[in-house]
Amino acid sequence: MKIVVAPDSFKGSVSALVAADAIEQGVRRVFPEAIIEKVPMADGGEGTVQSLVDATGGHIQTHCVLAPLENEVDAKFGILADGETAVIEMASASGLTLVTPDERNPLRTTTYGTGQLIHAALEAGCRRFIIGIGGSATNDGGVGMAEALGVRLLDANGKQIPRGGGNLEQLQSIDMTGLHPAISETETVVACDVNNPLTGPDGASHVYGPQKGATPKMIKTLDASLAHFDKVLVQTLGKSFNDIPGAGAAGGLGAGLMAFLNAELKLGVDIMIDAVNLKERVKGASVVFTGEGQLDFQTAFGKTPVGVAKVAKAHNIPVIAIAGGIAEGAEAVYEAGIDAMLGIVQEPMSLEVAVEDATRLIADTAEQAARLVVIGNNLRIQ
Repeated sequence: MKIVVAPDSFKGSVSALVAADAIEQGVRRVFPEAIIEKVPMADGGEGTVQSLVDATGGHIQTHCVLAPLENEVDAKFGILADGETAVIEMASASGLTLVTPDERNPLRTTTYGTGQLIHAALEAGCRRFIIGIGGSATNDGGVGMAEALGVRLLDANGKQIPRGGGNLEQLQSIDMTGLHPAISETETVVACDVNNPLTGPDGASHVYGPQKGATPKMIKTLDASLAHFDKVLVQTLGKSFNDIPGAGAAGGLGAGLMAFLNAELKLGVDIMIDAVNLKERVKGASVVFTGEGQLDFQTAFGKTPVGVAKVAKAHNIPVIAIAGGIAEGAEAVYEAGIDAMLGIVQEPMSLEVAVEDATRLIADTAEQAARLVVIGNNLRIQ
C-alpha cells in the first residue's frame, strides 16, 4: 500500500516537514508496512523555501542584505538539490515584519535586499529561480531589486534616483546595460496569487499601501509614481506592464520582475507541484493526506490542500485533509477535490496548548483518519 503525505506547514506551529512526519507517525500505527512518501508542500508564501529544500534535499544559504529601510539583516534563500534552482521569499529581505509599525513608510522602503539575494544566487551558479513575493513592506515597483542587479535608474541629470517608492516620480530613464549578465540565461517563475494591476483603484498602492503604512496622501503619490514608472518602462522596453494581472503584487514587484527578469507569474501551489514533481509521486497511491493550519472558504481558491487534491483527483485517488482548525465555509473544499477533513483539536484547549502540542495532535488525527480508511475499505455498499 502506497500513501502520499503532502501537507503545507501549520503556520505558527510546525513546518510542512514536521507535519508530514507527524502524519506518517499516525498512519503507521494502522498501516505499519505501508510505503509512505512524504512531500512537504507550500503555496509560495511563508515556508516555501524550507518546504522545497526539505522536499528536494537542498540546502539553505544566509546572506547579509539591506532590509526595507536599508539597515542590515540576515536573509535566507534555498538552493535545491539540482544546484541550479534558487528559492527566494522576498519577505525575508524586504518583508513587512522587518519594519516596526511606527516606521512603516512605503515612500522610503526598498526591494534592494531582494535583489541582493537574487545576485547572491546568481553568483552561486543558480539559473532557475522560484520567487515568492508575499508579505512585502515595499511599493517601489521592484526598482530597488533591479538596482541591486546592476540596473541604473536615472533622473533628468543622469544620476541614480534615491531608493523608495516615493522617488519613482524622479525617474526619467532606465539603463539596463549593467544588468547582471547571467539574467539573460535565467528562468524565473514568481509565486503570485493575486491579480491586481500595477496602478488604479485595484492597484498596488490603493489596495496594499495602507497595511504598509501609507496615508491617503501617500497612496496618491505612490500610485502616480508607479504610473510614471510604467511609462518609462514603455520607453525602455516598448511594453506596458500596468494591466498585466499580478503586476501590482508586492508593491509592484510583480511588474519589476516581469520587466527586468522576464519572469512568469504563476499560482504558488502550481509552482510547488512542478518543483517537487508531485504529479509523478502520487501515481500508484491508495490515498493522499494533505493539510494546513486552517481550512476555510479561502482554501478552495488555490491553497495547498486543494492544489494537492487536484493532482490526486487526476488519478482518482481519495484525499484526506488534516487541519489545525476548520472554519466557516470549509465545506467548499469538498467541491474542490478533498474527500474528508479532520481537525486536530478533539477536546477543549487553548490555542497556546494546541500549538505547543501540534505534532502529537496531528499524529493522533492521522491515526483516526487511517482507521476510517480501514472501515471504508471494508464497507460494501449495496
